[in-house]
Amino acid sequence: MNKAIRKLLSEDKKSLEERLFVLTIATSAFSLAVIFVSSALAGITVIDIAVIAIGTLLMTFTIYRTLKSKRLKLGGAVISTIVIFILLPYTFFTGGAIYGGPPSWFIFSALFVSLILSGKTKIFFLVSELAVSAACYIVSYTHPEFIRQNSTFLAYIASYVSVAFISISICIMVGIEILIYKIENEKNEKQKKEIAALNDSQNRFFSSMSHEIRTPINTIIGLNEMILRENVSDEVAEDAANIRAASKMLLHLINDILDMSKLESGNMQLSNVSYNIGDMLSELVNMIWIRARDKGLEFNVNVAPDVPATVIGDDVRVKQILINVLNNAVKYTREGSVSLSIQCGKIEDGKQSILYTVNDTGMGIKKENLPYLFTAFKRVDEDKNRHIEGTGLGLSIVKQLVDLMGGDISVNSIYTQGTTFVIDIPQIVAGNGTVGDLNLEKKHKVIRDAYTSRFEAPDAKVLVVDDNASNLLVCTKLLRDTKVQVDTAASGEDALRLTVDNYYHVIFMDHMMPQMDGIECHRRILSQKAGKCKESKIISFTANADAESRALYEREGFDGFLIKPVDGKSLEIELARNLPRELVHYLSEDDTDVLEESMAWINSEQTKRLISITTESTADLPRELLDQYEIREIPHTVITEEGAFRDSIDIDTGGLISYMSNNAKKVRAHAPDVAAHEAFFADSLAHANNIIHISLSKDIANSGYAAALDAAASFNNVTVLESGHLSSGQGLVVLEACRMASQGKTVEEISKAIETVKEHVKTSFIVDNLDYLARMGQVNPKIAGITKTLTLRPTLVMKNGKMTIGKIFFGSRQKAWRKYIRSALNGARNIDTHMLFITYSSMSHSDLDWVKKEVGYLVHFENIYCQKASPSVSVNCGPGTFGLLFKTKNE
Repeated sequence: MNKAIRKLLSEDKKSLEERLFVLTIATSAFSLAVIFVSSALAGITVIDIAVIAIGTLLMTFTIYRTLKSKRLKLGGAVISTIVIFILLPYTFFTGGAIYGGPPSWFIFSALFVSLILSGKTKIFFLVSELAVSAACYIVSYTHPEFIRQNSTFLAYIASYVSVAFISISICIMVGIEILIYKIENEKNEKQKKEIAALNDSQNRFFSSMSHEIRTPINTIIGLNEMILRENVSDEVAEDAANIRAASKMLLHLINDILDMSKLESGNMQLSNVSYNIGDMLSELVNMIWIRARDKGLEFNVNVAPDVPATVIGDDVRVKQILINVLNNAVKYTREGSVSLSIQCGKIEDGKQSILYTVNDTGMGIKKENLPYLFTAFKRVDEDKNRHIEGTGLGLSIVKQLVDLMGGDISVNSIYTQGTTFVIDIPQIVAGNGTVGDLNLEKKHKVIRDAYTSRFEAPDAKVLVVDDNASNLLVCTKLLRDTKVQVDTAASGEDALRLTVDNYYHVIFMDHMMPQMDGIECHRRILSQKAGKCKESKIISFTANADAESRALYEREGFDGFLIKPVDGKSLEIELARNLPRELVHYLSEDDTDVLEESMAWINSEQTKRLISITTESTADLPRELLDQYEIREIPHTVITEEGAFRDSIDIDTGGLISYMSNNAKKVRAHAPDVAAHEAFFADSLAHANNIIHISLSKDIANSGYAAALDAAASFNNVTVLESGHLSSGQGLVVLEACRMASQGKTVEEISKAIETVKEHVKTSFIVDNLDYLARMGQVNPKIAGITKTLTLRPTLVMKNGKMTIGKIFFGSRQKAWRKYIRSALNGARNIDTHMLFITYSSMSHSDLDWVKKEVGYLVHFENIYCQKASPSVSVNCGPGTFGLLFKTKNE
């Protein structure tokens, strides 16, 4: 029986609604028939038999017609009409009314209607059922003679049978509903897995296709460049130039197809790094300027001087967006000009909106075609544009990439007069510099095929590792005129054998190799006991061109990133950037400028630290200690009615307290989100191999711990620790981690030791009142009002990672302060006198001197730092607040 039901429920030929309808009607009809018969047995008549027979026939006929015509709503309405308006009233009076089973039938009919109907029809019949039941009760009360009288025994029997069968029917019907949805859910999960497997298979195919096609193209472009370097005839040079152009077009198509596949499957990921906007623009401007010049178009660039010089985002994708839009503008403009304008938009959630506006005087877009502009494989105005090259993927990819970045793209166009694209991309600002008067025109140089080597380095030794012999040949030939000493290895094993006996200044490492891939080989070279290349610069030289791969190589500690196919210029610039300066002899001053202006992952003069300690701006550490230990901070955001401001960067404590003195002003503090932490960690890893990030206590409101933990999951070498404290208490934990890192301790050792350090840090504050905590919703306003009325001065103490109200002092401000200082210092055992933080909010110099003097009466500290609390901390405590934060010694 169970198998038969399950088979019916899982039958794909019938819709889900049909299956539910059949089983609900069948269960209900059976139950009603049993109930009617059992009731009629108490005193069945010919009329009863006729009513039951007619009702059964009508329901059977209706079910048959409903299933045949598949008009389930109409069939359900007809059946509900028969049940509610005929069967229920009749059986109510013949079954003894309230002295039998009929009352429970009304409950059952309501469930029946709810299961087979929906929407307004269901509401109508439920209301009708209530009205009919009310009418039956009223009539039976006012005219009891209408009720068929049965014996008490039969009435009890009928009532019990009704309750029993209705209970069983409800269980069966609900069970069937659950079973149907369970079966459907199993099907959906199976389909999801099949779709996911299909997407994975598709992505692997496209990724493999990209890699496999790039490898031979690398050979074609590389050897073709060697032809262009030679003194060949004009005809051969023209053929070689056409080969180069065709190869680059093929690469562009491959990239579009691969990106479209990733975007559609939801596997596209951004790789956020710190990049220079001027460098990014100079490269794409040169590219577009050449295309515009070839068509006789003007290309104008206008960059507002207040645009940030350095931002954090996925520069590869930003460049891809702009190139696609600018390429389209040039492509669809026959005469006139194309212009690019860059300016700042609004600041929201700690991110600066960068507005890129692309304007052209081209053919424009018809109004009816605008909705299809970002549709993949769709080209608008096909008849007019059929001679223009393209796949129709570019703008679809642009739209999806902009959405992925949390940005926006809009289009304004007048047909035959031109088009304007406005692209809004939010980016995190890194540093305070701006581009100023950025002169991109000086970079508009005509590219000549005539080749001259940019530098020579005869004493430099380079190793190229690749399992493809053609790639080894191309790389060797492209570097021939630099006079560097080039060795090659056809596998990771061959490379390890060479690095044991030879020192190489630079190693170009392929990724996808059999047996041992490039990442594993990179790790082994750096950890090779007898190896001579632990300090060598290792550059990823790969056909994996996506941002995810770039992020992977960066996390693994590669010193550079080159995509196949590579041209001689890029190869030489990357090599020169990584070679020791004393080995590189430039052949002209311009080549030195090219190297200086090239965008690089890591400045060649910087050395990565083994472990870098980072934290949040709430750590309240003085600038001298941040600089001394090279501690990087991620800022919280303070949100006011005037906008969002970065903690201690865009707003200071004094200004915030002054702003909040107006009670009508609302202020909130927010921790950075996951995306901000990911960008912060990616940028920090440019300066260190490992990051230990120490966050605000996770039990404090607006802690960044959870977001940091989620962000760290994207990196193999970022460890997030929770300080268990806030303000300079958090800072003391950070400083202790820095001390251990400087001693050469490992990430695991530091992480374990920090758990003990947290227990020895003492964090407490005394506040003038609780008004500010009440405004932030962290203290009941009534409690705040009582303390203020009674001139009570409470203390806030960190216990087990939570901020609690500690002792409360009476009296004048200085009297309460003196009691707090004595309580804090005398109550602590084995104080570490090396360092004390007096962290304060809006206190005068004379008040701070008084506090230091009082502290000196009790304990002599070697170093006392009077540190102004950050705005995101001060927003909770208000003016006249200070705390004593220090460590105790390990017993």
